[in-house]
This record gives sequence, structure tokens and C-alpha cells, in this order.
Amino acid sequence: MTTSSDFLTELSSRGLLHQASHEDVLRAHLTSGVRRAYAGFDPTADSLTIGNFIPIKLLMHWQRAGHQPVVVMGGGTGLIGDPSGKSAERQLLTRDTVEHNVQRQRRIFERLLDFSGATAAQLTNNLDWLGQLSFIEALRDFGKHFSVNAMMQRDSVRDRLHHREQGISYTEFSYMLLQAYDFLHLRRKEGVTVQMGGSDQWGNIVSGCDLIRRLLPEGQNESFAVTAPLVTRSDGGKFGKTESGAIWLSPERTSPYAFYQFWLNTDDSDLTRYLHLFTFFSASEIAELKAAHEKDPGARTAHRALARHMTELLHGPSERAQAEAAAQALFSGDVRELSEKTLREVFAAVPTSTQDKHLLTSDGLSLIDVLGQTTLVKSKREAREFLQSGSVSVNGRKVGADDKLLPTDLLFGSLIALRRGKKSWHLLRFE
Repeated sequence: MTTSSDFLTELSSRGLLHQASHEDVLRAHLTSGVRRAYAGFDPTADSLTIGNFIPIKLLMHWQRAGHQPVVVMGGGTGLIGDPSGKSAERQLLTRDTVEHNVQRQRRIFERLLDFSGATAAQLTNNLDWLGQLSFIEALRDFGKHFSVNAMMQRDSVRDRLHHREQGISYTEFSYMLLQAYDFLHLRRKEGVTVQMGGSDQWGNIVSGCDLIRRLLPEGQNESFAVTAPLVTRSDGGKFGKTESGAIWLSPERTSPYAFYQFWLNTDDSDLTRYLHLFTFFSASEIAELKAAHEKDPGARTAHRALARHMTELLHGPSERAQAEAAAQALFSGDVRELSEKTLREVFAAVPTSTQDKHLLTSDGLSLIDVLGQTTLVKSKREAREFLQSGSVSVNGRKVGADDKLLPTDLLFGSLIALRRGKKSWHLLRFE
């Protein structure tokens, strides 16, 4: 737990602080009592991606510093669509879809934030107040405080205007007004004085600060903006994207095993930075992990620490332990002790083929014939050579050219995992 005055210092030391408005005043503000800060999350999907974890982590650091975090679910703004970072207009979602996504995303925040005690987190939905606004009220009461000239200079708008084939609708152009109104409402009704988010949200956040300054009386209009940098990979690639797609924070979208593997496969050049950005390891712990990695990179001590920490944080100790066991089983080749759920997760991205279960009799199937039908070899001749050299295993059991597949090899009545060498796998499904 950090102290209130250390909040910004903690963020800065981890590379999590991109900008803060009136930083000296904010530091004083944080030492004079328990403060409330919010970050907003639009429910454009039924989960959040690993990129969304950074603003959540800002809220987690805020709570650890003795303040109260507020999560604003964008049940209202999600019906409009944030143009930030988008090269084309979003597809509008139905109210039912947005509400479904809000409910599914709630579970992520309930895992990561503490909703009890003096600094209990609060979760709210901006549809509750945006849904009560009339169009006339929006235009008269706060729309008049926004300069179209200034709005058109925002990166999210300007980029779209420069690409005339996409352009930007009045709907998305108006998004920043709604986000600013969120901050105004929360400052006036809930005493929220700080809004946090990614650096791409800076313009929207300071618009909220400006609206608060204009519309609330002196002494009740103090507000601040805090942003974190957008995370990128050192090679310039987009963070959180893999060949199989985005990394999600919900197990239904990205399994705990796949989540663990994502962190385990972190590039060495990103490792220390990710330990600072994503984990809650202390500076001394990170220094020790960095030293261990530099001394013996092959041991992957720091990679495993990162993977363990993040998987347990998001999915709990039990799922973390299963993910570790699965990773170890995949390394050793012996997958017989894995649960069916974990086995299917582990081999979700492995080449698979289907066999007729009736062909697998007590007489067995020739491994040379079976291997010839998989991605592990190019021909039966090659299959025989690999089998004779002891390079092939069935569920972790080494096999030779004279061995056969038997009904007793079936895992959970339908699966057999074949491996050639240390990394090449093929899953047989018998139906």
C-alpha cells in the first residue's frame, strides 16, 4: 500500500504517468483527505482486452494509495461510440447488446478492485444520467461551452476529417461532449475530482475539467486529469495482439492457459518495462528479476514471474496453477494428467484432424499410417524414420515404428496428442 502523496510518484516510477494537470496542486489535493477518481470503459464487447488493463491498474494504484476508485461503465456513451483511435465509424450497438456487455464486464472489475472497506470501489453506469438528458438541455446547458474550432483540432476528429472517404458523423463528433458531461455529473453529484485514462483520452478529460470550471461555483470546481501512456511493443507491433487475435481479460474469451502463455512469451526487450507497467512487484523485486534474467536468460525466471503474477491477478491462484501445470506438461510432453478442460485449452491452436472412432479397435492402428495423415510428417517414409529415431510420442509416451494406437490411448474417450520432437504437436479427435 502506497501513501496518498506517493500516488503520482508510484505511477511515474513505473512508467505509468504520461500527463497530469496542475501536478503540484494535485499532489496537495491528494494529501488532504480520501479522494475519488474515475475511469470510463465503453462496453463495445462482452469483455475488455489487455490494453484496457492499464486504466484499471491506475484505479488499483489509486485504491492502494488510500483513495476511492470509481468505475464508470459506458452504458450511455457505448451507444454512441468513441472515435479515438478509430479510422472509420463504429457500428452502432443495440441497447440490449450494450447492457449485456456491461453486465459481462462487471465481473472483471469485481476481481481486480476491492468493493469493501473505507476505500470501497464504486461501479456506476453513465446511462443512468445520460439517458435523462434532453437534446435541448444538452445543447443549451453545456453544448454552448464547446468550441467547434477546438473540437476539430482533436486528433480523433482531425484524422477522420483528412480521410474524406470515412469522415466522421455528428454522433461520434459529439462523443467528447458526453464524456465531459460524465465528469461534470460525477464532480457535482459524487465528489469525483480526478479522471484517469489512456493518453489518447487527454483531450476529452481536460474538456471535462474545463466544463466543471465553467459551470460549478468557485471552491466546488477543482478537477484534475491523469493519463497513462499507450503501451506498445518494442518492435513497433501492437501490444496485446497475437496471431490468434486479441488477448482478453475474461476466461471465456482468452483461457487462463493462453493468458499465461502470452506473458511467458514476452519479448526480452519488453520484459523489464512490462514488469513495471503491469505487475505490483516492488522496484527491488523487479531489479532482482532483471538480474536473474541477465545472468541466465534461458531459465526464463522473470518471464515466469510475470506470467504467474498476471494470471493469478486476473484468474486466481487455482487457474494460475493449472496454467503452469499445462505449460510444464506441454514442455515435457506428458499431457496425461491434464484435465479435459485444460487439455482442450492447451491444444486449441494445435493442428487437429478427425478419425473414425470405430477404426480404433483392440488390434490397434499403425502409427506409420496415422502419422502420414497428420501435419507432423510429409510421408510414410518420413514417419518411419521419426518413429525409428524415437522422436515421436503419444500422450507423452515414446513410441517406435512397431507400436500402434490403441483404445487405451484415448484421453477422455476421444483425444490423442501426438508429438514429434519437442515442439511439433498434432491432436487426433476420434468421433
